[in-house]
Amino acid sequence: MTTVTVGQIVAEVTGEGHPVVMIHGLGGTSNMFQPQMETLSVYRVIRLDLPGSGRSAKPLEPLTIQIMSEAVIRAMAGIGVTRAHFVGHSMGTIVCQQIAVTQPSLVSSLALFGALAEPIEATRQGLGNRARLARSGGMADIADQIVANALSAHTRETSPAAVAFVRESITRQDPESYARTCEALAKATAVDVRRISAPTLLVTGDADMVNPMSVGQALADRIKGAIFSSLDRCGHWATVECPRESSQKLADFLRRVDR
Repeated sequence: MTTVTVGQIVAEVTGEGHPVVMIHGLGGTSNMFQPQMETLSVYRVIRLDLPGSGRSAKPLEPLTIQIMSEAVIRAMAGIGVTRAHFVGHSMGTIVCQQIAVTQPSLVSSLALFGALAEPIEATRQGLGNRARLARSGGMADIADQIVANALSAHTRETSPAAVAFVRESITRQDPESYARTCEALAKATAVDVRRISAPTLLVTGDADMVNPMSVGQALADRIKGAIFSSLDRCGHWATVECPRESSQKLADFLRRVDR
C-alpha cells in the first residue's frame, strides 16, 4: 500500500489491475471501504480522503461539490489513472455522478451506496444546523445523532464494532472542515443523470433513513440501464453495516462490467 498526497487529497493506493476509485460520504474517510478490500484484491484500489476529510488538509476556502469533484479528477491525473470504476457512498455518490457527467471517459462504471441526487430542503436545513453544532464543539453530539439515526436498529443491537467505527469516524473529523463539508452538501444540486452512460449499480439499505430506498430507486430510474438493489436490515453506512453483502454486490457488478 502507498499513501500519496495529490493537491487537496490524500489517497491510499493498493494492488494492481483496473483502477477502482472509492469516495466516502460526509463524516467518512477512506477507511469506510476497508471491508471491501479483500474482495477488490484483483484491482488497483484508490481510496480517497476528500478535501477537509480524514487525513486531507483543512480547506483554505469554502467547499463545494464541484471543488471536491475537480480535486478527485486532478488526483486521478496525478496518480496516472485515465479510466476507473468509481464507488461512492452518500455525498460521495454526488461527486461520482458529477464526474460521470463532466468526464465520462474517466468512468468505467459507477457503484453508488446510499445514493442521492441532491438533498431535500429539510436535509439542507439540517446540514446547516449540524455545521453550527460542529463549530460550537459538538462533534461528539453529532456522532451520537448519526449512530441513532443513520444506523439500523439491527446494526446498533448486533454490531458494536460498526457503531464504534462510525462514531470514531465522526469524532475524529476536524470540526471546521466537517462544518464546511456540511455546507457544501447543503448547497449541492443534481446533475442531469440522464447523461450518465456508464453501467451503474445503486445499493441502499432497507432501513436507511437518510436516503431511503425510494430515493435510490428514483435515481436509478433516471439513469439508463441502472440496477437498483437493497440490503436487508441495513442503514445508511452500508459498507460497514453489511460488509459481506455490500462486498458481494460490488464484486458481482464489477465482474459483469468487466466481461
